[in-house]
Amino acid sequence: MSVKLLIFDWDGTLADSAGHIASNMQRAIAALNLPPRSDGAIRELIGLGLVDAMQRLFPELEVNEVLRLLGQYQRMAPANPVHDAPLFAGACDALSTLRDRGYLLAVATGKSRSGLDRSLRRHTMLKPLFLTTRCADESADKPHPLMLQQILQESGLRADQALMIGDTDYDVDMAKALGMDALGVGCGVHEPGRLLRAGARAVLENVSAVPGWLAASM
Repeated sequence: MSVKLLIFDWDGTLADSAGHIASNMQRAIAALNLPPRSDGAIRELIGLGLVDAMQRLFPELEVNEVLRLLGQYQRMAPANPVHDAPLFAGACDALSTLRDRGYLLAVATGKSRSGLDRSLRRHTMLKPLFLTTRCADESADKPHPLMLQQILQESGLRADQALMIGDTDYDVDMAKALGMDALGVGCGVHEPGRLLRAGARAVLENVSAVPGWLAASM
């Protein structure tokens, strides 16, 4: 491998946010009297764009009406930055180590720009580490590879010089569409076997293991 650029997913990869997202969605479902859904069904869709996720979660409903109701709920009950999801243990140290070793770092996330900016305001030590970040509402939803294409264009690198790191097969599929390698982490929402079947080179326990894996693989 001759990797120069490491591109990280956020939710489930850097941030331990699956439970946080599921809880927020359950509160919205209850407040809006939408059909009940299990936490597992919600967690399964983390990483997808909102429209795609809602189409899969409520296939029997008109998606535009669901989105209208969710928007109304969000305006009435905005997210509290104090409750933003914590980082996984060791994630910040791993990113700092990778930057010190000369890797360029980026983020490609299904979060909205406002959501990612809120997270970066909480975790202020992370923002200077990233060359660039891309969000679904300013690009295309995963697994479409547009976010990765934009990051490559900004960095001036090729797909074979980058590695996508994420917790879902949406991340792996996004990378594969460009001929980019992908590395899975097992701390998020899709189990390791699923990531390997999708084409991940390996699945690590969490991001803190990435520096060691790269050192052994280079």
